[in-house]
Amino acid sequence: MVVAILVLSSVIGEKSPMRRATGEPFESGVVHIGSAQNPVSVEFFLVAIFFVIFDLETVFIFAWAVAFHELGVFGYLAISFFIFILVVALIYEWKSGALDWGKKTRANPPPSYKLERVQD
Repeated sequence: MVVAILVLSSVIGEKSPMRRATGEPFESGVVHIGSAQNPVSVEFFLVAIFFVIFDLETVFIFAWAVAFHELGVFGYLAISFFIFILVVALIYEWKSGALDWGKKTRANPPPSYKLERVQD
């Protein structure tokens, strides 16, 4: 039946040639000026990754909060350790410069090697 509908729509449907404007970006009624292929900064991807990581951790903390009374002391110690690891990871990201958007300075920059020209 799906094949019949596809064949019927291709036979009956309007055939229009592909226009040049269909390959161009179009946003909210405004024609884009310039290239849409601009490079995106790596910091945007880092923020997205950090958001996903901390969002998943929030889900785990919410699940713990729902079952707080049933878990007892062991559950409290487990979530305390989990939050401690989160804080340590956040401090590490902060100190290593992963959250900096300014000039590219790292806490532990890689060693720089100077190449020397060999004279024959």
